[in-house]
Amino acid sequence: MWSGRSSFTSLVVGVFVVYVVHTCWVMYGIVYTRPCASDGNCIQPYLARRPKLQLSVYTTTRSNLGAENNVDLVLNVEDFDVESKFERTVNVSVPKKTRNNGTLYAYIFLHHAGILPWHDGKQVHLVSPLTTYMVPKPEEVNLLTGESATQQQIEAEKKPSSALDEPVSHWRPRLTLNVMVDDFVFDGASLPADVHRYMKMIQLGKTVHYLPILFIDQLSNRVKDLMVINRSTTELPLTVSYDKISLGRLRFWIHMQDAVYSLQQFGFSEKDADEVKGIFVDTNLYFLALTFFVAAFHLLFDFLAFKNDISFWKKKKSMIGMSTKAVLWRCFSTVVIFLFLLDEQTSLLVLVPAGIGAAIELWKVKKALKMTILWRGLRPECQFGTYSESERKTEEYDTQAMKYLSYVLYPLCVGGAVYSLLNIKYKRGVRVRLPLHAAPALRELQDEVSGAPALEGLHLQGLQHLHRRRLRLHHHHAHLPSAGVLQG
Repeated sequence: MWSGRSSFTSLVVGVFVVYVVHTCWVMYGIVYTRPCASDGNCIQPYLARRPKLQLSVYTTTRSNLGAENNVDLVLNVEDFDVESKFERTVNVSVPKKTRNNGTLYAYIFLHHAGILPWHDGKQVHLVSPLTTYMVPKPEEVNLLTGESATQQQIEAEKKPSSALDEPVSHWRPRLTLNVMVDDFVFDGASLPADVHRYMKMIQLGKTVHYLPILFIDQLSNRVKDLMVINRSTTELPLTVSYDKISLGRLRFWIHMQDAVYSLQQFGFSEKDADEVKGIFVDTNLYFLALTFFVAAFHLLFDFLAFKNDISFWKKKKSMIGMSTKAVLWRCFSTVVIFLFLLDEQTSLLVLVPAGIGAAIELWKVKKALKMTILWRGLRPECQFGTYSESERKTEEYDTQAMKYLSYVLYPLCVGGAVYSLLNIKYKRGVRVRLPLHAAPALRELQDEVSGAPALEGLHLQGLQHLHRRRLRLHHHHAHLPSAGVLQG
């Protein structure tokens, strides 16, 4: 038996080691690019010719920019030096269409100095939406006084509840740009797929050159920085920051952005994806690598701890020397923590282990109480086993210990509850949202109740309009040009 458990643990550790080694190899393949060995099929960097460049940032409400009409120039950097880091804040005029839940795009051009980007055949440009759609954060109130946390939340109370549930335009106040500055010579026969989609190549004589690789760092756009766009908003600040980037870091960043996008496609919320972004943006890359190994080992130890806990309780046939009340309290606290994390919409990376832990604690309670569930048809019936004399002695000591512990525990619980009521603000109650297919039944119920619009507050037509609007928003986002895709 011991040999079987040891073999299983060795297998898990072996799989973990293989996973870590494979991850290191994949990471090495991401950051390392093989240079061109022969002159026949090489792609030379255009930046090696040291051209005079200019950086221009325009805004428009159109996703496809065909000419210079209906665009606003918000930033123009003449004599742009790709080696020099800078950060500038500009005020951007918000069109009426954007204030009415429309989208505003930023077009970033890197072109020759003194030439308009539309007249420069060697320009590169990217497009990025400056707005995104999100449901406004629910206001938090003091449970005793009912006061909201901020003045903005007080004003939000004046809006209809349906408007508070509706996704609205939020402003992205940061635009982070990078240019790959390495004079790297690519092999045309083995171009990395991640970088290839950002490359624009031209023929100069007998040599193929790739134009400067422009990149928009979408990982720097955080949910905590988003600003709600009101109908009265006419100008909003936009911080444009630039820094050079190496080829290895560029490839790594592209893969991370693709990974975050894949998480959202798999159902991760904006908040979950934002927490993943924070891992890469707020942390030094070397420290991030150390964090990866620590997190990987933590995951391994977490799994082994779950395994050992389950193995211990599976073999446990009696509660001699074990505190049943401690098991109950631990189960209660674990479930409360899990429900709190669920209510706070915590990341799945934290929520899933907490849910597994809560499920294990519930199973341990079943073992501790010797509970057996019998099914009488469709009706479950619980039966509890009997305790031996030694187990009853343990229960007596357990009851006595909990009695003395309660002298400290209860005042702490009451004091914590009072402190929370006085000093901590909480989200308002959840508003009930009814599906669209409930509208006919509600209309019949309305006629039966009074024959008059007694259920007028349900706004059936508004509900249908909101549903159609969400479908349009979803369709609109599905056709947005993804930020970072080369439009040249």
